[in-house]
Amino acid sequence: MKRIYFDNAATTPLDKAVLDAMLPYMTDHFGNPSSIYSYGRESRLGIENARKTVAKILNAHPGEIFFTSGGTESSNTAINAAIRDLGCRHIITSEIEHHATLHSVEQLHSGQNIALSYVKVLPNGHIDMEHLRALLAGSSKRSLVTLMHANNEIGNLLDIHAVGKLCQEFDAIFHSDTVQTVGHYPFDLRNTPVHFINGAGHKFHGPKGVGILYINENVKITPFIQGGAQERNMRAGTENLYGIIGFAKALELATAHYEEHSKYINDLRMYMAAQLQQHIPGIGFNGDLHGRSLYTVLNVSFPKSEKSEMILFNLDINGICASGGSACTSGADAGSHVIRALNSNPNQISVRFSFSKDNTKEEIDQVVDKLKELV
Repeated sequence: MKRIYFDNAATTPLDKAVLDAMLPYMTDHFGNPSSIYSYGRESRLGIENARKTVAKILNAHPGEIFFTSGGTESSNTAINAAIRDLGCRHIITSEIEHHATLHSVEQLHSGQNIALSYVKVLPNGHIDMEHLRALLAGSSKRSLVTLMHANNEIGNLLDIHAVGKLCQEFDAIFHSDTVQTVGHYPFDLRNTPVHFINGAGHKFHGPKGVGILYINENVKITPFIQGGAQERNMRAGTENLYGIIGFAKALELATAHYEEHSKYINDLRMYMAAQLQQHIPGIGFNGDLHGRSLYTVLNVSFPKSEKSEMILFNLDINGICASGGSACTSGADAGSHVIRALNSNPNQISVRFSFSKDNTKEEIDQVVDKLKELV
């Protein structure tokens, strides 16, 4: 049985062209980038060329791009730096952020007595901008606003420019977790009012274990990993050489094919939504499916029943990979904090299907046919 993979928001398969770009740095150009002899210089050149590629695509300066181990490290770094180095004593976030953000801000709140506020989330999953303004206006301390660009579970897109301008108005620091959008969205960072964004290679057919942190050139922070002088004295430790090469190549390919792939993937997403509505009574969609949302994610609510409670397990044993979480579950699985924040209806079971350029309509037809049996 051929497996069907509909969990691309979690991770994507490595593109062969990316692997081909990485291989020489695993075998021939293997030197330590900090070494001064030829092997080291070749590796250093590869890293700096990758940095220039990433910066050009994001319309940033190469000096603003730092390579990290992925989105979690990058978010942790930005959030902690805002408190440690930039004078922020109040954090504003939402209840639907990734746990890399939520756990970081909760730790700062409990461990360092940093004020913490949660902006209201509207029923459609978007941030309540009026409440955000009120929180900023009512703060007597400098604020850090940390809000994700695209939600990893429901796909809603934040108006990053509107939030950034609001932060400028109140002299707040703005970090946006852009892990779901770097590689899937055209960025122009020179004209985007944001201090920090982050990305992870494995979200757009690059390697796992490598990411970026963009730090706006007007922001000065202290090193976030102590040791050697790597990453311009900001992140000690020997660089993930072939991961960095792979990240840049994957971003280059994603950008070159953005128009073609985004339309194709969005067509798949909307086709599946239409097929589910046609064939399965009582379903709904979480988030802003027909509005401001990322083209890769479809979050579906199924009516709760004895059969649907086992839906993820049954999909798995039928070779279908998806992820999920419901508003209220029992046992060790507390369900999805995102779905709970939007919809506390315990009579719905939520499943996230997320797509890539490698998926097909035929796969969707097979999954919908199977769901008709399972729900």
